[in-house]
Amino acid sequence: MGKKTINVEPETPFHTFTVEQVVEHYQTSILEGLSSEEAATRLQTYGLNALEGDGGVKWYKVLWRQVANVLVAILLIATALAFATKDFAEGSVILFVIVMNAAIGFWQEFNAEQTMEALRNMSSPTAQVIRDESRVTIPNNQAVPGDIMIFEDGDVVGADVRLFECFNFETDEALLTGESLPVQKNLSTIQNTDESLGDRLNMAFSSTTVVKGRAKGIVTSTGMKTQIGQIATSLMNVDSNEKTPLQKRLDKMAYCVFLAAIVLVIVVFAVHKFKYSNEVAIYAISVSIAIIPEGLVAVVTLTMAFGVSRMAEVKAIVRRLSSLESLGAVTNICSDKTGTLTQSKMVAVRMWFPKDGYYRVTGTGFTPEGEIYKQGEMVAGDPLAQEELVPNGSGSDHFLRALQVASLCNMAELRRTLHPETHGDWAAIGDPTEISLQVLAHKAGLAKPELIDQGFTLVAEFPFDSSVKRMSVLYQSPPSTSSAAGGHYIFMKGATERVLGCCTSYRAGDSELSIENEKGSRIAFEKMIEERMTILAEKGLRVLTLAYRKFDVQPDVDLVRGLKREEVETNMVFLGLVGIYDPPRAESRPAVLQCYEAGIRVHMLTGDHPSTAAAIAKEVAIIPVDVPVLNNPLIMTAAQFDAMEDDEVDRLAELPRVVARCSPNTKVKMIAALHRRNLFASMTGDGVNDSPSLKAANVGIAMGQSGSDVAKQASDIVLTDDNFATIVKAIAEGRRMFANIQKFIQHLMSANVAEIVVLIIGLAIKDADGHAVFPMSAVEILFLNMITSSPPAMGLGLEPASESNMREPPRSAKQGLFSFEVVMDTFVYGLAMGALSFASYAIVLFGFQNGTIGLGCNTEWSLECEGIFRARATSYTCMTLLILAHAINCRSLREPGWTITNLKTLEHNKMLWLSVVVGAFLVFPVVYIPGFNHNVFKHSRITYEWGLVIAAVILFILFAEGYKFAKRRLMKPIHLEGNGQLEMERMRTYMTDTSNQDSVIDDDRAVKEHK
Repeated sequence: MGKKTINVEPETPFHTFTVEQVVEHYQTSILEGLSSEEAATRLQTYGLNALEGDGGVKWYKVLWRQVANVLVAILLIATALAFATKDFAEGSVILFVIVMNAAIGFWQEFNAEQTMEALRNMSSPTAQVIRDESRVTIPNNQAVPGDIMIFEDGDVVGADVRLFECFNFETDEALLTGESLPVQKNLSTIQNTDESLGDRLNMAFSSTTVVKGRAKGIVTSTGMKTQIGQIATSLMNVDSNEKTPLQKRLDKMAYCVFLAAIVLVIVVFAVHKFKYSNEVAIYAISVSIAIIPEGLVAVVTLTMAFGVSRMAEVKAIVRRLSSLESLGAVTNICSDKTGTLTQSKMVAVRMWFPKDGYYRVTGTGFTPEGEIYKQGEMVAGDPLAQEELVPNGSGSDHFLRALQVASLCNMAELRRTLHPETHGDWAAIGDPTEISLQVLAHKAGLAKPELIDQGFTLVAEFPFDSSVKRMSVLYQSPPSTSSAAGGHYIFMKGATERVLGCCTSYRAGDSELSIENEKGSRIAFEKMIEERMTILAEKGLRVLTLAYRKFDVQPDVDLVRGLKREEVETNMVFLGLVGIYDPPRAESRPAVLQCYEAGIRVHMLTGDHPSTAAAIAKEVAIIPVDVPVLNNPLIMTAAQFDAMEDDEVDRLAELPRVVARCSPNTKVKMIAALHRRNLFASMTGDGVNDSPSLKAANVGIAMGQSGSDVAKQASDIVLTDDNFATIVKAIAEGRRMFANIQKFIQHLMSANVAEIVVLIIGLAIKDADGHAVFPMSAVEILFLNMITSSPPAMGLGLEPASESNMREPPRSAKQGLFSFEVVMDTFVYGLAMGALSFASYAIVLFGFQNGTIGLGCNTEWSLECEGIFRARATSYTCMTLLILAHAINCRSLREPGWTITNLKTLEHNKMLWLSVVVGAFLVFPVVYIPGFNHNVFKHSRITYEWGLVIAAVILFILFAEGYKFAKRRLMKPIHLEGNGQLEMERMRTYMTDTSNQDSVIDDDRAVKEHK
């Protein structure tokens, strides 16, 4: 817009400004909002809309975590002992390893923390603003003074705003004022500049929560200039040091490893009859170093950071790290329908009115271009037969009144854009359902702006609430129109059963007839409506009901605050039904079938009619296409499910796959039922009332686009695209990450077990002074753990998902990293590598070198020690190549690792491939550089011993493949057989088995009578 920005002091009393003054002050427009260019300029001027504090990534805290641990303490002791014995080469190498380990860990963790900080910012509350004449969602920290901000029930107010439009708008300001009750807002200008915060009713303040209604306002202050910022509240701080269950399990493992290290030190001293010497002390330190996986923390940090980044790439923002570990255990997904399984591109395609019959509506999208055809009752199933075009702006009084309700009982806005690039295009702001009704009204010539221009004035609003599933508005009608005689009218829309319960009469053409004008007529009328609604719902249409009544105004009643909803929404006149189509997403059906492949069951919990829900559920494969809707235990209404006691629910052979007319309490009950069956559930939600179910679920998933901020804050994961397929991708990523952590832990711990085997058996080999001779030196051990083992472990942490990743059953929620199979593999492979490495050591020493053992061979080279030094080099080389070979082996628990097909897939993991290649080449400088080999690593160059090394590697590969083959034959398969079609067949079988039994399922009326 190119207008000048004004730097305003935080004390500016905007509550004393009129709306026009605030608009002039910030050079903005309540209709068009700011332009993107102007918003960017103001962001530079005013800064981010965020509270300052001590949050963020602190490098010194990350560095301290690298040095303040047991590993560093042990290495420092080893360094001190080396320098005390004047072994400066070994001491220098150990000190270098300490510094390098800290540097690598610092670099990885600091980058991981920065990644997490960025992702946390992405998952922070969002704001709905008007920019470039369109309603857009932006990160809350991008809001600037002058923005037009929109609030709805459940939102967290993102900045201080001066309200210019509100309906039944109430906020919870306890955070600022201590007032426990919600504060109802209005638009009146306040004269007193020193008015207390609690009495500034025309303002909404940052960080307060919308508990009711809706509003629009002009942003007046952001960041530290807001009221919450002025009292220095650090609500935006996030504790990035919170430990996840995985990290806690790793801490327990570290304590166990430390205890084992102490035991091994005692064993070393016991073998030497507890006689202290420098050599015994260094050997003890070497053994303790060998059992500790030095690179584990760094590898875990890198893997989790990579996993979070990968989740963000598939449009799933992780708010809690623990959810990454939980995803792999999910057994059941409870999903909403609208916008998650469907496209949320709603369009009204059918109507039905008593006497008039059915109408067909053409056109798609937001563009109000299309025609309305009257079909009548007899040809509803044939849209092309005997149709009559209804000209724009015409139709019966009944028809016009119904479309008037659709237009006015509606908060959506539809207008042509004025932006130069999209000039003339239609844009919509609001709920998709209301947008579809607004488009329908435009097609009928009853656009809301035109009706407002005619004199219709909004007096009061009772917004849609998930507990009542309807919305009502009170309008003052102009003195005379073609379809009204003036006065006040209540217009209502909502779920059929909730609207029908408020109706005592119905419109049939020009007449209004009582629903209960004779005995039993209400039941007959409801049955007739149910039949018409079922016809629409079976086409997969979401059915809304329209109603109205003339409202007699009492002179002593405040029409804004004095009306009670339960008194207003009575004696309504039923008008008709509107069928809205929301096509399923193309990726929903494949994603549901993929869930069945992975042993995950999908439940749809929706507010729609059972027939509508069932039709969409069949399209996306949640239930078979050929099962009936009535008396189907897989399909229930919330009334049916809620009416059942917990023990009745637990006796069901299977929980329903579709729950229609669902309420927030129904979602909580479903989660509780799943938990009683020891199942691991994820739940999606978007509204403030979904917070209890999101918290109760093992993994709460909020909608990033349509979700309220309260729902997002209660969730573990936020979907930025509101897409069901993204949930499946997130589960696949969670499984991949957990499997990779198991892979590299097995790799690291197997290497440690192998080193311990060599060192403990080596205690039996002593020199003439009775000192044990090191099969591997302390520097060799450190080099194996840090340089040889850690890079391949990092590569294993970055492994792509296996082909069977989503064809395996969910792991048990109680199963940790160390399953029986992982522990067994760790010891089996570790013992094998240790035995082969020590065998090569013993063959060289006693076979080729005649068992010659000199004195002081642990500290320096001599001619008498050449045999020990060559044997030690052989053992080290053998261990190095075995560890690298084992990295290839760890890519799968059971599948062959050394097939041509598997080796070709290494090109997808360059980190693992390079670490293996580089690790193998590093053997040569370590073994063959003169002086470096004798003085630092305490070994000599080898020649013919390479035959033993190669033989050991071949034997290990053969052993590993044979071991995996035995596991495939003897252990229970981990892959699920079959596909989604088998799950469909299982559901059909279940239906057959229960069809002849006394079903707990009945229709809504029977349930109500039972209650």
